[in-house]
Amino acid sequence: MIPRITLHFTWLVLAICVHAGSLSLQNPRFTITSSTAAQLRADTLSLAGKPEPLQLGPSDTLKLTFQITENSEGKGVQPHQTFLRFYDSASGEEGIQPVRVTPGGKAKFELNMARPPASLPPTADHPLEVSLILGSFVHEPTKFDLFDLYVPPSHAPAPHPDEAKFHELPLIHHTFRPEQKLPPKFVSAVFAALVLSPWLVLLGLWSKIGLRVPHLFSLRIIPFTALLGAFEALLCWYWIDLKLGEVLLYGGILAVPTIFAGKTALAATGGWRTGKN
Repeated sequence: MIPRITLHFTWLVLAICVHAGSLSLQNPRFTITSSTAAQLRADTLSLAGKPEPLQLGPSDTLKLTFQITENSEGKGVQPHQTFLRFYDSASGEEGIQPVRVTPGGKAKFELNMARPPASLPPTADHPLEVSLILGSFVHEPTKFDLFDLYVPPSHAPAPHPDEAKFHELPLIHHTFRPEQKLPPKFVSAVFAALVLSPWLVLLGLWSKIGLRVPHLFSLRIIPFTALLGAFEALLCWYWIDLKLGEVLLYGGILAVPTIFAGKTALAATGGWRTGKN
C-alpha cells in the first residue's frame, strides 16, 4: 500500500508540472505615429523572425500592444514581471523598461521620442535590439526578440557643475623657505657685547663701592637665595627642554617656599638694620 505522504508528494509534482507551462504572445502589433498623429507605419509582429528595422524620428511615437497567454490553454495570464529590453550591441549599453500587464494578459507600451524615458540607453547610429522578457513563478521564463529600432542619436550629457573636481589635478610642488642666513661674526659679537654690557657696568660699580654682603650665608638668608637660584635654573631648563605648562607647575611649587623664605629674609634684614639682631 502506498503511504499517504507519497501520494501528496506525487500530486504536488504533477501540479507543478502542469502550472510550469510556457508563455506565448498573441497579436503582437506595433504602430509608429508622427507628432501630428499621422500613422507612419503599422504591422503585426511575427515571433518567427524580426521585421525590417523600425525607425523613429525626434517627435515620433511607437505604440506596442500584445497579449500574454499560456501555450497549453491559450488563456490570458499576468506574469509577475514583464520588461522591454533595449540593447545596443555596439556599445554594450542596455536599458530595461517595465511594462504594465492587466490580469487578462493584455499590455500596451508607448515610446515617445519627444519625451524619451530615462531607461533608454545612449544611442548613436546603431539600432537598438528590442526584446520582451517575461518572468513568472508558475511558468517558465521566456524571452522574445521583437525588432531592431533606430532612434535619434543621443545628445551629449550636460557637464555636471562639480565635474572639474574629479579631473586629474596637476602635481603639487612644495616650495620650502630658504635657510636663514646668519649675520657676520663681527655683527654677532657686537650685539653679544651689548647684551653683556649691563653686567660689565654692574661689576664695575661693585668694584668702586665694594661688595659687602655680610649676612649672605646666614641661615635666614641662604634659603631665599637658593630658591631664587632655583627659579633661574627653572628658566634655563625651560629654554632647553621644558614646556610652558611644566614651567608653570614647577614655578607654582617653588613659589610657596619662596614666599615664606623671602618674608623671613626681609624680617631678618630689617632687624639687622635697626640693630635689634
